Amino acid sequence: MAVTLATLGLLVVTAASATVTVAVGRPDHPHSRAAAAGASSAPSPDPDAGPGPSASPTPVPLPTVTLAPAPTSTLHGTVNGATHGGDLRFFLLPIPDGGESYGSPDGVAVSMDDLAKEYANAAGLKAVLDSYGYQEAVYRDYRTADGKAEVTARLMRFSSADNAKAFLQGASYGDGQATGVDGDSEARGFVFKPEQQAYTGGLVGVSCVGDVEYEVKVSVKGDPDKALLADVMKRQRDRLVTGG
Repeated sequence: MAVTLATLGLLVVTAASATVTVAVGRPDHPHSRAAAAGASSAPSPDPDAGPGPSASPTPVPLPTVTLAPAPTSTLHGTVNGATHGGDLRFFLLPIPDGGESYGSPDGVAVSMDDLAKEYANAAGLKAVLDSYGYQEAVYRDYRTADGKAEVTARLMRFSSADNAKAFLQGASYGDGQATGVDGDSEARGFVFKPEQQAYTGGLVGVSCVGDVEYEVKVSVKGDPDKALLADVMKRQRDRLVTGG
């Protein structure tokens, strides 16, 4: 997959590959288990000794196991009309129940050097982004609970809603089959079918909310279902609109 910025003809290479398969199923995560201590053996009675009181076994208390609470994000963001404030990672597509993040569950900031690696003309990238009032970018990768799909969400914040929309309109995916995204008339989607069903297919959706342009990628084994893209695009849009 490649993205073309129509303004200066730059290309970006996306993460999905037609020769990479998606692992099915989740890896096991062994949990520590505390074993109860065994009771000491009682001494054998003396056959010459007189009768005595029967020995009562002393109960051995089981150790208390305390499960560590799930980590809670401390990120904070605000929505004021078309402007998103605070930590941009706060607005990333939430990981669904049972999903597993790759790397930090809070998401990762994307440096200019990281962005440049995705473009053919890295030297001109900064000038292009500056012309749109680019400020920052973040992303997060995760795998769904059933292990059948991998999702990447990337947000790019610009100085205004007009600049975010202009950047969105200037980009296109030349090697993907264009498609609409149900529920979002402004979004554009692209389908990447694998050469064989054993290979990985992909979906890419791009749109914007206010001063943030967002891109969502979904990778699955075999032909991708457009309904998957509509679902993640809606959840990402809702996060940007409400901040909740």
